[in-house]
Amino acid sequence: MARTAPGAGGSASGPPTKCTTPGFDVITTGNHIWAQQDVEAALADDRLRVLRPLNFPPGLPGRGTVTVTVHGVPVTVVSLMGRVFMAPLDNPFTVIDRHLETMRGGGDPRPIVVVDFHAEATSEKVAMGWHLAGRVSAVVGTHTHVPTADARVLPGATGFVTDLGMVGPRDSVIGSAVAPSLARFVTGRSHRLPVADGIVSFNAVIVELDRLRGTCISIRRLDRDDTLTA
Repeated sequence: MARTAPGAGGSASGPPTKCTTPGFDVITTGNHIWAQQDVEAALADDRLRVLRPLNFPPGLPGRGTVTVTVHGVPVTVVSLMGRVFMAPLDNPFTVIDRHLETMRGGGDPRPIVVVDFHAEATSEKVAMGWHLAGRVSAVVGTHTHVPTADARVLPGATGFVTDLGMVGPRDSVIGSAVAPSLARFVTGRSHRLPVADGIVSFNAVIVELDRLRGTCISIRRLDRDDTLTA
């Protein structure tokens, strides 16, 4: 699992199309989704399997969950967005409760469910991990672009990490070019920030799951730098 597609604000119809080549099964998004050009076309394209958070208001384009088959095993991915320091969306805790209730199959084995929780506050992400411990296969936090060192298996065999980090330029301010980012902080004047160039940081986790029980066996970080430009 890795976070942040090419482009200043995350997914757009162009970048997700490029992401299908390396074999991405699902692309999740977050609070910048509606700022992207032609986003409705990307959300409607079943080949891309682009998700927007499940707890967005009803009636909006797209979907917040999808089930894909990976090596013959069904895997459900759910996208949620937090509310602390973010938009006042529907409560992600009760939204995921309702969704899991619809998936109940009557006992073990539980289905493989991976939740991407796109949230600002680490406390809210950690709380979601505990809320879903024992009920889903893994909960991975996203949004801050900064990787956290707390990958672990929670009680109930649920893999968890507060934040994946990003796939983006290493020498940057969470992906944006340094000089204009500094000018924005120093002067207080808002302006569009270009994506930085240079060495790319690849932040991700590798999650090993029990395909029969839907449980997490292990979760570990995979972080490296690449000489490709962003």
